[in-house]
Amino acid sequence: MRLETERLILRLWEESDAEDLYEYASDPDVGPIAGWPPHQNVGESRGVIKNVLCGSEDYALCLKLDNRAIGAISLKLNGHTDMTDRDDECELGYWLGKPFWGQGLMPEAAGEMLRHAFEDLGMSKVWCGYYEGNAKSKRVQEKVGFRYQWTTEGVDVPLMHEKRTEHVNLMTREWWTWVRLHDAARAVQNGRKISDYVEAGGVAAAILSSSGRIYTGVCVDTCSTLGICAERNAIFNMLTNGEQEIQKVLAIMPDGHTGAPCGACRELMVQLMPEKYRDIQIMLDYERERVVTLGELTPEWWI
Repeated sequence: MRLETERLILRLWEESDAEDLYEYASDPDVGPIAGWPPHQNVGESRGVIKNVLCGSEDYALCLKLDNRAIGAISLKLNGHTDMTDRDDECELGYWLGKPFWGQGLMPEAAGEMLRHAFEDLGMSKVWCGYYEGNAKSKRVQEKVGFRYQWTTEGVDVPLMHEKRTEHVNLMTREWWTWVRLHDAARAVQNGRKISDYVEAGGVAAAILSSSGRIYTGVCVDTCSTLGICAERNAIFNMLTNGEQEIQKVLAIMPDGHTGAPCGACRELMVQLMPEKYRDIQIMLDYERERVVTLGELTPEWWI
């Protein structure tokens, strides 16, 4: 198995990766905070590749530039994690060599692993944890959308012969879809003045179609009635590409919060899907995970 992102290749480990693994896993700033001691020599690293990093979902994290291992990322399936005993759930684990910290590489890799878990492996949930004090790991999980579940004190860390406090987060397949929509809308939001009469991008929207594709749009405000809301712009983008059924809608307002579509946008969705519009899901509050249906927002249609 081989996965790719814009900058990375995620591939299975090979014994020839031992020297690269040792280069980064021997750093005392890398392993201990994740719960394992620094590697002492290349032979130890080779043994870890053969006996630990040998699962079907254990990947060497490599730059496309040279395909050399600079970290590790894995999905721990049932039987290899204590976070779940279900076959449709798994745990995400990762670490990255110190020279590559702060470049956004791990969120990029983790995002692809979540896609792989939900789309390719059919997982319903992905768990992930970090030990107290591991601020970088906490930030990675926040960036890709994990939600906090619980904290446990006195957790055994056998490789370090100590006990720690562990924080556990979760990503569900449903929430992952909303994270993708939020990321897509945020990527196109760019409030700007086009001319003395036109502004655009203050509000951005993303919609999920029945095929699973995401379409985006931004608002265009004019000094007359020629403007358009971000939600309708995204819907027209969907229609232009041959689709007509909406599953989910998310819009980011100029202040960064999500909000409900206006009356005109609701009316368009109702006219577009008169028999099914009540089931369209609307993200009202992304931070509080508050979702309503269009049927709840528009209980009665004027027609």
